[in-house]
Amino acid sequence: MGRDVRRKGFTLVEIMIVVLIVSVLLAIALPNFMHARDVSRQKACIKNLDNILGGKEQYVMEHNKGAADTVTFDNLIPDYIKHMPECPAGGTYAVGPVNAMPTCTIAGHVYH
Repeated sequence: MGRDVRRKGFTLVEIMIVVLIVSVLLAIALPNFMHARDVSRQKACIKNLDNILGGKEQYVMEHNKGAADTVTFDNLIPDYIKHMPECPAGGTYAVGPVNAMPTCTIAGHVYH
């Protein structure tokens, strides 16, 4: 009376193949995800710089400032910009002189 015993489950080789396939897929997908995240952060930062520039231009026109004058966030918040914008990549913003564009400390985050 022999009894046929079948084991359920996966063999070590099968598990190793699945782990290998998942690792290859991650190796392909992760750099693309990181690049997309960086591009998204850069675009959000540039949008913030655009908002700062808009508030700065309104302030300059309403207060008759000249090219030699400097504008600060204290001049802009809360009348021209609702709150202090934050760079999604951790940079800091500077409003600067009237005749200059606002800047971010992160390389590549430049308003065009």
